[in-house]
Amino acid sequence: MAKYINIKGKLYDLSVPKVMAILNFTPDSFYEKSRFRPDNQVLKSQIEEIVLNGAEILDIGGYSTRPGATSVSVEEEIIRTIPIIEFIKSNFPEIIVSIDTFRGEVAQKAVENGADIINDVSGGIFDEKMFTTVAALNVPYILMHNRGNVETMHHKSEYQNVVLDVIKELQIQVLKLKNLGVRDIIIDPGFGFSKNVAQNFEILANLEKFEILDCPILAGLSRKSMIWRTLNTTADFALNGTTALNMIALQKGANVLRVHDAKEATECVQLFEKTKPYFE
Repeated sequence: MAKYINIKGKLYDLSVPKVMAILNFTPDSFYEKSRFRPDNQVLKSQIEEIVLNGAEILDIGGYSTRPGATSVSVEEEIIRTIPIIEFIKSNFPEIIVSIDTFRGEVAQKAVENGADIINDVSGGIFDEKMFTTVAALNVPYILMHNRGNVETMHHKSEYQNVVLDVIKELQIQVLKLKNLGVRDIIIDPGFGFSKNVAQNFEILANLEKFEILDCPILAGLSRKSMIWRTLNTTADFALNGTTALNMIALQKGANVLRVHDAKEATECVQLFEKTKPYFE
């Protein structure tokens, strides 16, 4: 399976899993502590702490995709995200920045202003211009599995075989991207999107099967409802469950952990690396 991606002419090694930290500039993301404010002094110290705690990628979002979230215009999403990307690149030039958007126009503006990766929660199905935008920009693309549209994506959970169906649907999108010349693709099975709790756990238990797509794998499990519903708690108290599932994801081949808590995820990776030789 591919373990490298090309970021602006430099090979980025994913053979040792990387931590991607979530920075949401929205008022309504599902986990309140992931909501950041565009206050440069406060933000600088927050990012310094996140980087010190081991995050190598910062994922910047301006549109909440939680169930029932308020719709945001393209213009508002750009206003929320572009100044943040510029600020990070000015103050932390070594940090890789990902733009979390399903809109090609926002993705283009973000990359033009310093973003290194496009992270598309829709896997190219919400905006028909996304794939051609990615191809023209020549940046790595995170292809997440999803179904439906912004309003229906949390309800489209009927599958014959959830693992095989998700792999097949991702494969269709991977081929479209490759036909456009896109080579640096990271696969995200889309935990919590168009899947119920049981289906999420089935995908996690079979995550290694996604290696057939020959792309690095991202696991976005952090504080999601599959954890807190199972443990009968809330997202605020789902860190321990997140760490437990992140370790399973690493053992099953995940190359990137997308998280709210960089320190705990980094420690998880460090411990996994100590045991990895015994799994090989």
